[in-house]
Amino acid sequence: MLNQYLKPFTGLFLCLITATVAEAQTGRFQQSVNYQMDVSMDVETNRYTGTQVLTYTNNSPDTLDRVFYHLYYNAFQPGSMMDVRSRTIADPDRRVGDRISKLSADEIGYMHVKSLTKNGSKVEFHEQGTILEVKLDEPILPQSSATFAMEFEGQVPVQIRRSGRDSEEGVRYSMSQWYPKMANYDEQGWHANPYIGREFYGIWGDFDVKITIDKSYTIGGTGYLQNPNEIGHGYEDKGVKVPESKEKTLTWHFKAPMVHDFMWGADPKYRHEKVEMENGITVHHFFIPSEETTENWEKLKEYTPKAISYMSEHFGQYPYKQFSVVQGGDGGMEYAMSTLITGGRSLPSLVGVMVHELAHSWYHGVLATNESLYPWMDEGFTSYASSLTMSSIFPRENQSSNVHMGSYRGYFSLAKSGLEEPMSTHSDHYHTNRAYSSAAYSKGAVFMAQMGYIIGEDVRDRGLLRYFDTWKFKHPNVNDVVRIMEKESGIELDWYKEYWVYSTKTIDYAIGEVHPQGDKTAISLKRIGLMPMPVDLVITYNDGSQESVYLPLVIMRGEKAEEAGMPKRILTEDWPWVNLEKTILIDRKMDDIKSIEIDPSKRLADVNEENNIVEF
Repeated sequence: MLNQYLKPFTGLFLCLITATVAEAQTGRFQQSVNYQMDVSMDVETNRYTGTQVLTYTNNSPDTLDRVFYHLYYNAFQPGSMMDVRSRTIADPDRRVGDRISKLSADEIGYMHVKSLTKNGSKVEFHEQGTILEVKLDEPILPQSSATFAMEFEGQVPVQIRRSGRDSEEGVRYSMSQWYPKMANYDEQGWHANPYIGREFYGIWGDFDVKITIDKSYTIGGTGYLQNPNEIGHGYEDKGVKVPESKEKTLTWHFKAPMVHDFMWGADPKYRHEKVEMENGITVHHFFIPSEETTENWEKLKEYTPKAISYMSEHFGQYPYKQFSVVQGGDGGMEYAMSTLITGGRSLPSLVGVMVHELAHSWYHGVLATNESLYPWMDEGFTSYASSLTMSSIFPRENQSSNVHMGSYRGYFSLAKSGLEEPMSTHSDHYHTNRAYSSAAYSKGAVFMAQMGYIIGEDVRDRGLLRYFDTWKFKHPNVNDVVRIMEKESGIELDWYKEYWVYSTKTIDYAIGEVHPQGDKTAISLKRIGLMPMPVDLVITYNDGSQESVYLPLVIMRGEKAEEAGMPKRILTEDWPWVNLEKTILIDRKMDDIKSIEIDPSKRLADVNEENNIVEF
């Protein structure tokens, strides 16, 4: 009972409590953007000017008194954070090294905002490296929108990392990260990370982009071309004759719905070829014809549609009606509805890089986890998906039954190197490039491959489709993918996340003593590594027959079903993770046994396989 003197304040008190609880229980939300940009490129100076009108919708429960833009091209200047980081890290990316520090004034990149207004009124802004800090006189209230209008200018840097001009293969422009891009704001606040060459995180929205450039250039990349019969260059409708322009330039008009980035490549030597898939998706290929490219890029037209079809069936339906494969960049890099890849490759390499970057369309493009915080949920899952896709559309001789063995080997090398850091490390803050790349690509792929070992491959595969359908266009995090797999399997998986993601503890199980007990055989198993896991034990008999013993962890609160292709189970017993040893008893004489092996499928990421098998 409230004291009578407090009664007048009871209503106010309860309102404050209710408001506090509501704020504490605020859920996830998605900010929204709508970009309209008009840019003009001078191919003589490699400089461009542009205007941008950005409608920003604040779907958060927070009042925003400032916003941030990324100015990525400012990284390509001597003394930038990217330059310093590359020159001081123990194992710099060979593509960068100290190259930024040696750039001359006409080789550097820059991006500067010349004017900026919000809802027609000028705002105060400050450029700090690759971030533009904008102070708002009038805040953006929850569930409201604001329109920012700006003028900006840029200079395209010499090709060093991802974006740039005049690549080693002679591509004039690889235009990625080329415009002032609003930083994302989510339940963790602003993500205005300076660009040091690692990962990206964007806001979904609609892009309406006009690019004016010398009329000899062909452009390919993100978005649907709106004026193909004015442009030509292989875009025009069949039978349409594109009128000859007396102007020196053409203006290309693209629209891209529900994407979080916009890339374009441009070169006067590009050959543009397209393939119409039966499901209505158009695949565009842009490359510079040469002895190193023409034959393999012609063959690539067969594999890109096959890859799109395979991935759509196994990982979720590709949601756009176009995908563009563009020669450019410095290797392979994913963008919305498109990719930049280097072109002078052998056919297996060309197909492989295309497949990997295409797979990013699912995990970078549509699911779009915050790559800075969870790079392994993009790079790792993409590596996992691309390995499966390649084994299906481009099978090779002597291909391992476990198509993910390359990822396993990469993880084992990292785990034994002494350089491993937890996968929860922010991508910018790994101590070495090796620790970052091995964790993001290899260990991230093993996370998903090993998930099939824990819950069953069919269940994991259903979970991947459910994950895509549930979380597309919603920026999932590690808890979201784990919960999907828990719901699909009925098995608790929090322990797997905590060990595999948040620690560097390793798996090492061993077979100990095996001895007869009358007509039965006692088998001792040992956990040597610090990470507990369920164990599949396969017993092979002298007559060639096999049986299996399944030992799930108690903390799983469930077990996987028997898997196709695995020997029949004769025993299932829970193993408490605190027990470092477990002895099982099987109803066969020891003299009948030929070998006993932990996980012959090699899906368990056991760092020491030598103690996993005993033979008699």
